[in-house]
Amino acid sequence: MRFEIMRLDEVDGTPVDSTVVDAASVNRIVQQAAAIGQRLWIRPTEPTAS
Repeated sequence: MRFEIMRLDEVDGTPVDSTVVDAASVNRIVQQAAAIGQRLWIRPTEPTAS
């Protein structure tokens, strides 16, 4: 499963950038964000047709 992770602006909470990662990478990114107090929005992405 893949997830879109959006980094949010500290002031108004608007997304400033996003990336799509696999489930194994989500924990690492969340840990890094928590260490510096960064706000994230994480949601599953739609599967792409092959």
